[in-house]
Amino acid sequence: MSAMYAFISGKVTDLTPASVVIDNNGIGYFINITLNTFTAIGEQEHVKLFTHLQVLEDAHNLYGFYTVNERDMFEMLISVSGVGCNTARLILSSLTVNELSTAIANEDIRTIQGVKGIGTKTAQRLVVDLKDKVRKTDFAEEIPGIVDNTVKVEALTALVTLGFGRGAADKALNKILKQQPDASVEILIREALKLL
Repeated sequence: MSAMYAFISGKVTDLTPASVVIDNNGIGYFINITLNTFTAIGEQEHVKLFTHLQVLEDAHNLYGFYTVNERDMFEMLISVSGVGCNTARLILSSLTVNELSTAIANEDIRTIQGVKGIGTKTAQRLVVDLKDKVRKTDFAEEIPGIVDNTVKVEALTALVTLGFGRGAADKALNKILKQQPDASVEILIREALKLL
């Protein structure tokens, strides 16, 4: 793991399903992302991504993730022999962190093999190498990838404006979204106020 960049935040100047350019104080960072992170960024103008720096002989590549959990899972994946950054990104574009951690913990080879390009041997290696680590790590706070992120962002912004801490508000919203994935902004705020 490289700790040179823990995260990068700034204005989104370009966004594709595979990458984002973030303007941070006049420097444009090109960051490789997963499909789940692309969905989470949505229409946001400013974003904070947790990063992993890959240093190669001929290139330095940045990978960015919307949640710490996703970055942690990415770093677990690339610790497995034969799994590089692009393969790990592909896995995390096909499965959410929850789906992947559950599949690994339950030794569900079939789900992992469902990712394009992942064969039986690689799926088995992921399970053997990571099942104990995954079982010790709490990935439960991850939001399902299907959540309409703009709804959550609006609710979070409103709660922060009301004076609640961003971390506490985020945690409360995640809890509600797990039980009510289709909740409207109003319902989210109302339910969050009961928890905060």
